[in-house]
Amino acid sequence: MKTIVIYNSQTGFTKQYAQWIAQELQCDSISLHRINEIALGDFDTIIFGSWCHAGRIKKLNWVFEELKKDASKNYVVFAVGASSMDSPEIPKTMEQNIPKNSIVKGFYLQGGLNYEKMSFSSRIMMKLFASMLRKKKDATEEEKKMAEMVSRSFDISDKKYIVPLLRYVHSLK
Repeated sequence: MKTIVIYNSQTGFTKQYAQWIAQELQCDSISLHRINEIALGDFDTIIFGSWCHAGRIKKLNWVFEELKKDASKNYVVFAVGASSMDSPEIPKTMEQNIPKNSIVKGFYLQGGLNYEKMSFSSRIMMKLFASMLRKKKDATEEEKKMAEMVSRSFDISDKKYIVPLLRYVHSLK
């Protein structure tokens, strides 16, 4: 089975995960921006990774457009975000992006924030979000922790988080 990892990365966390996954699966990884350089028809399994922002997986529509063209392939998605793996919001976010009845299999991987590499609008939105959380009356402990966390750059990515995705892809063979 021939596999490729395609990624959409803003600050580098998704690219890092794509490279780790490709290394473990002994396949290539390529940025979504360079997708025209390959023949997707050559692949049986397409793994797509992108970053989460405000509960949405960026460029996920690309996967569903490809699925419409060829439903015979295996489609796997990984979403990278700043929330920890155990956040109660993750299952809800994943289900909103990838319906349970979809043949697309989704995984969430915790990444981080890198303000230095963010677009200006993303930086502003994150700073406003942090400010809103800090000013919130009756904020929960989780909201207070989140406000502190998103007020600066951080990296909570780890190669160990790709293991469930790798197991799933290996089960397809």
